[in-house]
Amino acid sequence: MVARSLQALLLLLAAPAAVHAAIDPLSIGGACCGAAALTAAASLKIVTTGNTCLIERMGRFHRQLNPGWHWTIPILEATSMYGTVREQVMDVPPQQCYTRDNAPVQADAVIYLRVFEMQAARYNVADLQTAIMNLVLTQLREEMGKLTLDETFSSRDRMNRNLLEDVNLATRAWGVEVTRVEVRDIEPSPDIVKAMELQMSAERQKRATVLDSEASAIQSINDANAKATSLRAQAEAEKDAVVLAAEATARKMDIEAGGLARSLTAVAEGDASGRSLMLPGNPE
Repeated sequence: MVARSLQALLLLLAAPAAVHAAIDPLSIGGACCGAAALTAAASLKIVTTGNTCLIERMGRFHRQLNPGWHWTIPILEATSMYGTVREQVMDVPPQQCYTRDNAPVQADAVIYLRVFEMQAARYNVADLQTAIMNLVLTQLREEMGKLTLDETFSSRDRMNRNLLEDVNLATRAWGVEVTRVEVRDIEPSPDIVKAMELQMSAERQKRATVLDSEASAIQSINDANAKATSLRAQAEAEKDAVVLAAEATARKMDIEAGGLARSLTAVAEGDASGRSLMLPGNPE
């Protein structure tokens, strides 16, 4: 309806005076109302919550529109950029990198960023997303080159912190704050993976061999201790047997000596008694 009214208004303006006199005034009024409505619709800019809009007037930056309804001047003013100030997520595709020990790996990351100054993001860099992507890829390769292959799997927190600091140094001039950088996957080349598997297998075999040798050593120590304990017990038993035998022999000798002494005493007493009987003056 509005388009038809505008078309009628243009035809009216282009028609000669004789035609103007034949045109119904109601048609002219309808065309003017349609043109006014079309102009109003083109002049209205609606910015939703979490977004912002940059307006240029005659090719130069003029103002920034915050969330709400705003009026602009058609033809003279145009939208330069319409973007969000909410946190955004950007995926970094896998990138070929080389570690400090020249091991090839594929690494990717994810970036969390927020535009805090839309004007700088629009006018300080030609292509914001491409610039951030190339910057992160460059810094990711640099961080990978500082670490060995083994360190890349255990130092992700350090890599994330370094990437965040280095990237923010450049993006702040573009009106962008990178809130977080996370290295997601680090995939070595197939040859490296195969070598790592062989190394892990060798390490497992080495640990198994060490455990077997330690078990054998412990078993040998236990056997030696058991044998020593047995020998000590046997020696103690033999010692006790010798002591008991010696004590028995000594007691036997004591008993025999005591009996011999009593026999000699008895013999001596008998001899003395016999001599006394043979003396003169004996009544017998």
